[in-house]
Amino acid sequence: MKKILVVDDDRTLRITLTRALENMGYQVEQVSSGAEALEACVKSPPDLVVSDVMMPEMDGIEFCRRLRATPSGQLMPFIFLSGKGELEDRIHGHSIGADDYLIKPVNPRELAAKIEAQLERTRRIHALIVQLMQLNASSAVTELANQAKTAQATEVSPPQEEETVTPTPLPLTPAEERVFWEVIQGLTNKQISNRLFISPRTVQTHLSSILNKLKLGNRAQLIRFAYENGYQPPSNG
Repeated sequence: MKKILVVDDDRTLRITLTRALENMGYQVEQVSSGAEALEACVKSPPDLVVSDVMMPEMDGIEFCRRLRATPSGQLMPFIFLSGKGELEDRIHGHSIGADDYLIKPVNPRELAAKIEAQLERTRRIHALIVQLMQLNASSAVTELANQAKTAQATEVSPPQEEETVTPTPLPLTPAEERVFWEVIQGLTNKQISNRLFISPRTVQTHLSSILNKLKLGNRAQLIRFAYENGYQPPSNG
């Protein structure tokens, strides 16, 4: 059951709308001012807001502006009901964040249709967000799996004791070479930073320069390049 917040200082209209929406299957909370509406949205965020524009103390325009400034209120569907039907009033209502603007007196069936349209739009947005999050998570898992396979391939590379190949000297500075040997062992920037006593940013700067000089796209390609060309980390012993 979707929860609708009705905001209007006209008690009679507020009760009429509440009863009509409840008869249509909505759960309805009603308040008489923008200040009360903000408090209600914080305590128990509704699925949609229907608000009058002209109210004492805090009017609907200011209420909508403040609601849109809160994290939970940025995407909350918001419909204005107003006796002011001039074009400039409607444009102003939309410009500060309203999703729809209806002129009083409003037919409850028309209001219900507008509410359903906004709720359906919200459902589609949420479904798309979930889909994008799932795609991003799947892509991240695939990338990690590929990196693990690449790292494992370097660890199990067959020894070539009988026929030693001398790799071509690297076109790198001494500092870049030190980072190169650490990277091809599968270490992260943070781990390299700790081992070489330099900042992670410096590690990344050296890595970018290495990739540029060797015409490679990423560290996975760098590890493969080192393996295929016979580069082995120098012995510390």
